[in-house]
Amino acid sequence: MGEESNESFAKRLDAAERRSGKLVKEEKAAAQGQDEQSLPALALRAGTEMISALVVGVAIGWGLDHWFKTRAIFLIIFALLGGSAGVLNVWRLVKPPQI
Repeated sequence: MGEESNESFAKRLDAAERRSGKLVKEEKAAAQGQDEQSLPALALRAGTEMISALVVGVAIGWGLDHWFKTRAIFLIIFALLGGSAGVLNVWRLVKPPQI
């Protein structure tokens, strides 16, 4: 009986908060906070995107150069590809969403 009355009370409290508008305001604030990132977080993510794409490109290029026993041709090609992939990822990150 105690558990049933607690559930009933929680339901009535939730309904009362919704009617008063308190719960709706909190839900809107939480949803808005999730959509917007702080500027330092955005900068950190952009930097991470650039560096990781470049590192992957350099690693693939170095591996191919080592495998085929060439000088640095694949390293240069894949470093450029990795850098451009990083720029593309950052562009997608900061581009405003289309409505």
